Amino acid sequence: MNDRYEALRLKNQLCFPIYAVSNMITRKYKPFLDELDLTYTQYIVMMVLWERGRANEKLLCEALYLKSNTVTPLLNKLQDKGYIEKTKDSGDERNLVITLTKAGKELRDKALRVPECMAKELHLTPDEATALCGILYKLLNEEKNQSGG
Repeated sequence: MNDRYEALRLKNQLCFPIYAVSNMITRKYKPFLDELDLTYTQYIVMMVLWERGRANEKLLCEALYLKSNTVTPLLNKLQDKGYIEKTKDSGDERNLVITLTKAGKELRDKALRVPECMAKELHLTPDEATALCGILYKLLNEEKNQSGG
């Protein structure tokens, strides 16, 4: 290939290995999440709720870098599975408060093995994983800062 087009080589694109690794990691999560009857996006919603105990949709969108039209159906599915409940905020009835049900709280114990299993799947040292997370969060936070989030 002509040097003029070197920048267009797939191997020289930052976006491609990030995209491919993202797909690979999501595929590796699948068998562990199937045991919990969760999709990957349902799992990350549950992680925020396990961490915070309760949230509203806006907080979930911000924490997960997702839009409301993605989060709303996830919440409906999680409610159908009996893991969360949605109630109107007593201070602002337009605001829905999402809380874990007893089943949602119990699922947390079953999910404890997922990070350990994934660490084995990815073959990264703890230092490598920490460094990679730091770089990726740097990119995410920069985007959030630029978009005013």
